[in-house]
Amino acid sequence: VYGINTGFGKLASVRIAAGDLATLQRNIVLSHAAGVGAPMSRASARLMMALKLASLARGASGVRPETLAMLEAMLARDVIPVVPGQGSVGASGDLAPLAHMTAAMLGVGEAFLGAERLPADAALARAGLAPLALAPKEGLALLNGTQFSTAEALTALFAIERVFQAALVTGALATDAARGSDTPFDDRIHALRGHRGQREVAAALRALMAESRIRASHRVIDDRVQDPYCLRCQPQVMGAVLDLVRSAAATLVTEANGVSDNPLIFAETREALSGGNFHAEPVAFAADILALAVCEVGSLAERRIAMLVDPALSGLPAFLTPRPGLNSGFMLAQVTAAALVAENKQRAAPASIDSIPTSANQEDHVSMAAHGARRLAAMAENAVQVIGIELLAAAQGCDFHAPLASSPPLERAREALRATVSHLRDDRYLAPDIMTAADLVRSGALVDAAGPELLPQV
Repeated sequence: VYGINTGFGKLASVRIAAGDLATLQRNIVLSHAAGVGAPMSRASARLMMALKLASLARGASGVRPETLAMLEAMLARDVIPVVPGQGSVGASGDLAPLAHMTAAMLGVGEAFLGAERLPADAALARAGLAPLALAPKEGLALLNGTQFSTAEALTALFAIERVFQAALVTGALATDAARGSDTPFDDRIHALRGHRGQREVAAALRALMAESRIRASHRVIDDRVQDPYCLRCQPQVMGAVLDLVRSAAATLVTEANGVSDNPLIFAETREALSGGNFHAEPVAFAADILALAVCEVGSLAERRIAMLVDPALSGLPAFLTPRPGLNSGFMLAQVTAAALVAENKQRAAPASIDSIPTSANQEDHVSMAAHGARRLAAMAENAVQVIGIELLAAAQGCDFHAPLASSPPLERAREALRATVSHLRDDRYLAPDIMTAADLVRSGALVDAAGPELLPQV
């Protein structure tokens, strides 16, 4: 049976003697622990372990209960393997990352015990655990699977949901700062098109801007006919983002609860069936979709920032400073946003369309899901910074409309910022302001201030 008494990959035709079966499993772990690069985050590594535990617990992988108990104990005692982030092509599973995870179970390599990085055998010993000895099939079952790619994609999905919701808040605030119209958010417009996400985003924007005194001040006697697309088309763009993120999330939920190793054991018929559940194409597609979505969140927000700092478009002081010329205001903050968006555009190129054959052409088509998923965290963080900059710019723009106030939800959002970042009267060292605003976005505090009940959920 493949992987039990045969070699692996191109070496599947080599039969292994009964006395070497345990050695075979240990050898695949050691030889496949060939990853490089910075380790995945401890949070993502924990999630990867939990996903592997859930997959093995389905009972189709041919592993012993004590092997599941080892993974469970490591999670409970916070023994988290150090797993290099590079080295998987997303088929035959995430072999290198999962080999590093498994090696730590054997007392080989490194692991975190809490926040402390230690040799794996020392981490296990201090946690009161003995290294695992693998039985036939177990090394292959632990290595085969999509849990690295899925964990990285899910971790990014959670961050992308937070930045998406924050972008609705800052987008509404920017609309008020520019004295934009809420007419494009009228549900009658979006009902005719019919996209669920578009209607939900429009409803959120209406709720966020409801009772804004700034909006009321120019509801009549305003010679502007239509706002720029970055304001007017928020429901269409962000609604499409929401629909795509939900689609990707559904794929990842299915994958997270599935069995993705090979061969699979069907005890009721005493069969071992070889298949290809390790191929991470669904995860690769989901990761590519998430990359496109988070890229557009930042791209649209950057256009709103650029609109706010341009007096010809916004009607506000140039670069949102009371004394332009002597002060540069938000000039370079917009440049930073543009740089981050450009970086995300480069990263958004699909990973799934690439394939490089491996294992002497036995594994001749691969998904590239691993780095497709791994890039997402950096893209989400870039978007966080862009939305943080928009928060600063939009709050500053609204300041110029005093004593008129925005809506109650948007005023709560402004107050969350103004608790630590004051109005920019004259140029100052701006990086700490951006850091603070980004923290509000990243942590969810901005959304909490505005009212999460007003915003669509993934």
